[in-house]
Amino acid sequence: MPIKEAERTCLLILHDITTLINHKDNTKKSDKTLQAIQRVGQAVNLAVGRFVKVGEAIANENWDLKEEINIACIEAKQAGETIAALTDVTSLNHPESDGQITIFTDKTGVIKAARLLLSSVTKVLLLADRVVIKQIITSRNKVLATMERLEKVHSFQEFVQIFSQFGNEMVEFAHLTGDRQNDLKDEKKKAKMAAARAVLEKCTMMLLTASKTCLRHPNCESAHKNKGGVFNRMKVALDKVIEIVTDCKPHGETDISSISIFRAIKEFKMSIEALRENPYFQSKENFSATLEVILEQTEDFTDSAYTSHEHREHILELSTQARVELQQFLSVWMQAQSKKTKSIAEELELTILKISHSLNELKKELHSTAMQLAAELLKYHADHVVLKALKLTGAEGNLEALAEYACKLSEQKEQLVETCRLLRHVSGTEPLEITCIHAEETFQVTGQQIISAAETLTLHPSSKIAKENLEVFCEAWESQISDMSTLLREISDVFEGRRGEKYGYLSLPKPMKNNVNKSLKPDKPDSEEQAKIAKLGLKLGLLTSDADCEIEKWEDQENEIVRYGRNMSRMAYSLYLFTRGEGPLKTSQDLIHHLEVFAAEGLKLTSSVQAFSKQLKDDDKLMLLLEINKLIPLCHQLQTVTKTSLQNKVFLKVDKCITKTRSMMALLVQLLSLCYKLLKKLQMENGRWVSVTNKDTTDSNT
Repeated sequence: MPIKEAERTCLLILHDITTLINHKDNTKKSDKTLQAIQRVGQAVNLAVGRFVKVGEAIANENWDLKEEINIACIEAKQAGETIAALTDVTSLNHPESDGQITIFTDKTGVIKAARLLLSSVTKVLLLADRVVIKQIITSRNKVLATMERLEKVHSFQEFVQIFSQFGNEMVEFAHLTGDRQNDLKDEKKKAKMAAARAVLEKCTMMLLTASKTCLRHPNCESAHKNKGGVFNRMKVALDKVIEIVTDCKPHGETDISSISIFRAIKEFKMSIEALRENPYFQSKENFSATLEVILEQTEDFTDSAYTSHEHREHILELSTQARVELQQFLSVWMQAQSKKTKSIAEELELTILKISHSLNELKKELHSTAMQLAAELLKYHADHVVLKALKLTGAEGNLEALAEYACKLSEQKEQLVETCRLLRHVSGTEPLEITCIHAEETFQVTGQQIISAAETLTLHPSSKIAKENLEVFCEAWESQISDMSTLLREISDVFEGRRGEKYGYLSLPKPMKNNVNKSLKPDKPDSEEQAKIAKLGLKLGLLTSDADCEIEKWEDQENEIVRYGRNMSRMAYSLYLFTRGEGPLKTSQDLIHHLEVFAAEGLKLTSSVQAFSKQLKDDDKLMLLLEINKLIPLCHQLQTVTKTSLQNKVFLKVDKCITKTRSMMALLVQLLSLCYKLLKKLQMENGRWVSVTNKDTTDSNT
């Protein structure tokens, strides 16, 4: 991307300019020194040249900013040439060079040129940033426009066409926002962007099944409610992304979320400790009011029906103790303002330590309460009994049982929502607070959507699409439960001071345990590699949706081509879940076995398609065989990759496998579409239904 290239070039310029300006004036002007200075000056000029080219390319693609960017590029070019001229010092040791203006005679000139250069480079980068923001806004608007069309669609054929366009637009939006997320320096904004993108990614899959359910059951109120919930959440997430990239809230809104207890305690302690340097820093009333606000927030714990009696009593005791310690501190502090004795200073220090200790004990108790409650809750709901019961009652059409289990899920949802609120208080960092808020919102919304999806299935128990839709929402719930476990580990790490030990890409397989190459460490993917895997995974997930749409067209769902295509789509979806750290694939061995089976299914599909091609005319047969001949090599290549040992290069192997799988899925979508069209054409010509050959024929061809 040109803007990325511009930023890298800018870093080179900054490094070289620093080297130039920091050179010592009294340095001996040996030939070696002079050559080194000239090389640096030339390097600056070359880097500026590359930067200007990139800037001009950006200008040509954005006419509204072209004039501003070109002016900044001209200034940068002039500054670069000036620096190159002033560092042309290789002839200084020769008599004919007398009177030449160089860095030695005009260092101020170099500094001025460097300032002009840095100023112009900064202008270009700021304008380039506006370009990125404009691209994201434009992409968001395209997605919104297509979503509006999807909301109003009434035929399945029209939905398939529009959803295909929507999928491509979502991939583009995911690329732009993913790059932006990696570039963000503010960890709070980065966490907000990650949460919004996670919503959009998961809702893209939900939107497909929810919309299909509405099309299949157009008069079902619960189906429309379910679909509406997905669209609303996606629109909110899209607005959130724009809010982050533009750094402004719509209609002048402000962030109404209250500060967490842990952050409030941290700020309170800093205010008290600042009194060591400045005894008149705060007023007595401010300290008392601030502590009362903190202790009032602890009522979220003491008023919770899920907090144990022991924890509640201990929190109340520690709150009382904190009030007592504050009063003692305030009394000594007031004396310290009028008496400047050593004994008063020591007593003030002691009271500061006491109240800090009291607040630390309160933090420990709150952390213990929230973490214990969350761990017990996750353990209790690990087997997802209520979700399984909802699926079963839906398939049976049992409305009475549905009401019972919907009530149980609502209770479970309220427990999880309240637990997320308590975890936010003890999370310790703003990014983790945002993750807790995201989890709370996800449980709140997904719980309602599961109930509406279950109601639709109960009213239409024989509907395959309604069953599939409920399954998708249940998977989202299970996924969020799994994410909660990761969140608990991260909160514990922050609390115990292990914040620096950031988790790697949790969905990547861990290296297998063996005695070979024990000294080698697995290569840990950096942020760019993580982003690449996430993007590939999203594309793969969208391709499975495209494949499912093609499969839906076939009237004969037991057709061998359909069966193998469906198997491949399901397996690819499991791989997509793997890139998110979810689903049934947990270890590297699981992944390898899964891909081996996927490649074998691909070869079975090609055999079935070859058998079908024998029923076609020469032109149609040739067209179909050309597509098959693209898929067969990919199947063999994937088999080769799975058998290749890359030792500690885990990321590289995963990357190759996902790329091959994505290419195979793209071909599968084309093959399914082509086979369906050719089958319809054959039926029209023969006036009868045609199916592929039976399994015996397929086996013999294999």
